[in-house]
Amino acid sequence: MQFFVFCQSDLVLEKNADGYRVPEEMPAEIKPWTTVMNVDGSKACRISSPLTGDTRYEMVPLRQSYYHLSKGDYLKAGKCHELLYWDQNTKYCGVCGGQMKFDTDISKKCEHCGKEVWPQLAIAIIVLIRKGNEVLLVQARSFRDNHYGLVAGFVETGETLEEAVRREVREETQLEISNLQYFGSQPWPYPCGLMVGFTADYAGGDIHLQRSELAKGAWFDKDHLPHIPEKLSIARQLIDNWLAEDQQENTEKQ
Repeated sequence: MQFFVFCQSDLVLEKNADGYRVPEEMPAEIKPWTTVMNVDGSKACRISSPLTGDTRYEMVPLRQSYYHLSKGDYLKAGKCHELLYWDQNTKYCGVCGGQMKFDTDISKKCEHCGKEVWPQLAIAIIVLIRKGNEVLLVQARSFRDNHYGLVAGFVETGETLEEAVRREVREETQLEISNLQYFGSQPWPYPCGLMVGFTADYAGGDIHLQRSELAKGAWFDKDHLPHIPEKLSIARQLIDNWLAEDQQENTEKQ
């Protein structure tokens, strides 16, 4: 059994000669302070303070664990983090204020009025827009470094994914797009999201950035790309896919 132990967004990993792994037993030092949930045959645990003083273990931010774990373990770590976040934020009933207790591994019921709740996802879209041999890259004001990413935003109540893409592109850049196509999706446990990726072609307009959301934005070709997102993100998957397509087209022309 694996134990996914979190202190806020940092994950406890066990160090060994081959690198890192998820602990297969609960470190004895933290047993008295854990909140434990069952998640797909593993345990998701929350502790109130970081694990220190034992050189066998290291606290690693969830994002950085992508580079230390298998894809399967990273995805499970993300699911555990999301469920722990949900548990922490659903202690009391939103209807009557009663205490919420687990009814199943992923649902709770109010002890007083019987209201049931399940984990909810925040759905967001992200889109790569092509213009000839260039791609639109933007820098959000929320980014913590100087990298450029893709136009993205949350889906609003009452709209389809496709409508959300077109709305976000218009709001953030005032551009029009065509040939909108689904690319793929990715769980995004920061803290409880699902990113849905699309590609599209430029159809008209000049870039006018929504300054409240974006600091910079421009068209870039593959030979002059700025700092782009990390490998763990669907934004990077979309960009890498565009680069591969562009390289294939150049090879076929030759």
